[in-house]
Amino acid sequence: MSTSSIPQFALMRPDRWAGKVYVGSWVGAAATVDITDKATGETIGTVADGNTAEIATACKQARAAAPAWAAVARADRARIVRRAGELLVKYKDEVVYWLVRETGSTRYKAEFEVSVTKDYFDHAADLLSAPWRTSLENTSESVSYYERQPLGVVSVIGPFNWPLVLALRAVGPALACGNSVVLKPSLNTAVAGGLLLARLFEEAGLPPGVLNVVPGGGAAGAAMVRDENVTMIAFTGSTLVGRDIGAAAGGALKRCALELGGKNPFIVLEDADIELAARAGAFGNFMHQGQICIAVGLHVVHERVAAAYSARLAELAREMKVGDPWREQVALGPIISERQRDRIHEMVQEAVAQGAKVLEGGVYDGPFYRPTVVIDLPASARLVKEEVFGPIAPVITFRDDEKGLRLVNGSGYGLAASVFGELEHARTFARRVESGMVHVNDQPVKVDTRAPFGGVKASGNTSRIGTDRDLDEYTSSRWVTETKVTPSYILANG
Repeated sequence: MSTSSIPQFALMRPDRWAGKVYVGSWVGAAATVDITDKATGETIGTVADGNTAEIATACKQARAAAPAWAAVARADRARIVRRAGELLVKYKDEVVYWLVRETGSTRYKAEFEVSVTKDYFDHAADLLSAPWRTSLENTSESVSYYERQPLGVVSVIGPFNWPLVLALRAVGPALACGNSVVLKPSLNTAVAGGLLLARLFEEAGLPPGVLNVVPGGGAAGAAMVRDENVTMIAFTGSTLVGRDIGAAAGGALKRCALELGGKNPFIVLEDADIELAARAGAFGNFMHQGQICIAVGLHVVHERVAAAYSARLAELAREMKVGDPWREQVALGPIISERQRDRIHEMVQEAVAQGAKVLEGGVYDGPFYRPTVVIDLPASARLVKEEVFGPIAPVITFRDDEKGLRLVNGSGYGLAASVFGELEHARTFARRVESGMVHVNDQPVKVDTRAPFGGVKASGNTSRIGTDRDLDEYTSSRWVTETKVTPSYILANG
């Protein structure tokens, strides 16, 4: 697809979905909001702004559809999920259009997201080739086994940053395992994060009511979490919101999978290759404007190489082109919203007021924030302590490995980490990093459906995404015995 060319919509004809919720069929919503090109502010569509009543309808539809879908043969469920992934590839131009314009993705990031999403479709379908029943005993007198059972209704609350893949990685396995689903995408990215998936599965032949999509804000998400028809909540987003969802789910004894924020450390040891480390650090920090849960959040650099590393990181940031990704080839696109841009800038200004130095960036033009490198940060700075979710590279230093480990493990988060250095040294350091994922001599923005994805501490509730862990997340186990010869039980007196 050439730069700025608008595809001929076939999958996403606006008359099918504009201003509607998908609750067994496409139904006009009580309220709507405009969706905009994040680079220009141009209105490019209208989506439903779902309310609590529409969430309730979606959850009821899902509950009603669940038993029949659970009874569908696993091979047939797998076929529908795999077909939806094939349609994603068929309509790739339309998908890239929405990812670039609605989410502010660069073309590289949008096409990468499509590729990873296709992998997750195939992964979800492949799950069903695993044994569904495990035999414990089979004799002339009795049979004993345990088998997987769908949970019922799974609610999925998706984020704005990688909206397609981060929704599908829950929706796909949940559907494949025989559950019905209610998906609430962010209003910032309602098409890419929800309505696209509704159309893909609709075209793939998924029965009505099995997948329901209601875009909405926080009130809609809270209503979905509380709804008595919902059995499980899968949430990707901030730690603050995740704590509230976890508390509500725990009180209702609902299963909950939380993939939350991070302050992902990028550790540069004294014996690291500075050029390779700086390039990896820049990629992992600035990709998609830093709006990635596993993006580099803090550069933790040995004091003997900190000056050289910071200078090279600043040079690389200076070379990056920032602009409208729909109309030109750029390295960074727009920040998702004015509110988020202002939050990022406020954090940088606060750090400067506390004595930090901006080596590069620290400025913006409209929705475009320059990739920024900040050094000489006090430990109390928000850039050091909080997830930024923007193209800011805070650099702090350490004198020896023990001090470095204390800095890395003291953030309270534990999603992803990278360690750069001589291989054995980096490997030894990495073993002691408290993180759900750690990468030696590479950056942390990595995805593989074969690997368990998730965090520890404030970055998640130890649930994992990918591998056969998805089977355990989206099913429960039921023990069954069948007695062929019933024993005559002797009842003890008194």
